[in-house]
Amino acid sequence: MRSVVATRRQFLAAGGIALAGAALTRTAASALLTPSSPNGGTAAPVSSSTPKATPTATPIATPTPTATPTPAPTPATVTIPVPVIQQSMVLDCETAALQQGLAYYGLNVSQSQLFAEEYADVRLPVMGANHTVLRWGNPYTNFVGYVNGSDWTPTGFGVYWPVILRLARNHGLPNAIGGEGFAPSRIYGELAAGHPVQVWIQTRFARVQLGTWTAWDGTQVRYSFAEHSVTLSGVSPTQVRVNDVLNASQYWVSKALFEANFADFNNMAVIFQ
Repeated sequence: MRSVVATRRQFLAAGGIALAGAALTRTAASALLTPSSPNGGTAAPVSSSTPKATPTATPIATPTPTATPTPAPTPATVTIPVPVIQQSMVLDCETAALQQGLAYYGLNVSQSQLFAEEYADVRLPVMGANHTVLRWGNPYTNFVGYVNGSDWTPTGFGVYWPVILRLARNHGLPNAIGGEGFAPSRIYGELAAGHPVQVWIQTRFARVQLGTWTAWDGTQVRYSFAEHSVTLSGVSPTQVRVNDVLNASQYWVSKALFEANFADFNNMAVIFQ
């Protein structure tokens, strides 16, 4: 991963030597029996009545070399120097993550100014059995709840990608892209190209039960009481780097853990460019 093979090779080699010896003996005997010419030379051989066929060499097929596939290059680790910023209000992670993305491009806008443009809907939710939310505001259009409230009670929640994208474009990034359904490979490609990406996950990448409420306008909202938003600032072959505004920390998580959390909120992201 040969004794039998070695034995067979030795046997064939010994046989070859014997055959060669036999052939040599026959050649010597033929030379001794060849009649001499009257002039002392060797007599011309007598032609046989039936000519012997000249053996035709059998061509040996040349093996075609098998192409060895070139392995795909391992993508290099890329880090983006995105400033690490801490959220200034209890539930304002989305605004702080946006501030990080803007700051990377030299656009300095305060969290308070950005939050004011999210037009918070502070109406309280309608709760159902087992601590579920039945009706509440629409985070696709406004910040939902009190920004310094509690997401478990709940008196406050957060905001989703359309509001963050609008603010990014209004404050200097007209080419920013946002939405849901982004493939993880697209996110990694944007990071490799030097574009920070804001994503929606669960706090500290926990796995908390998800639910759905109906907004006042009828929109279906997927939610978790651990909803959180961070800015990705790097990628390696196996991990992504996180700028976490919860306590202004920066760390790496596995792509598998990231992708599971990313899927919890329908692969929601805003790409800063």
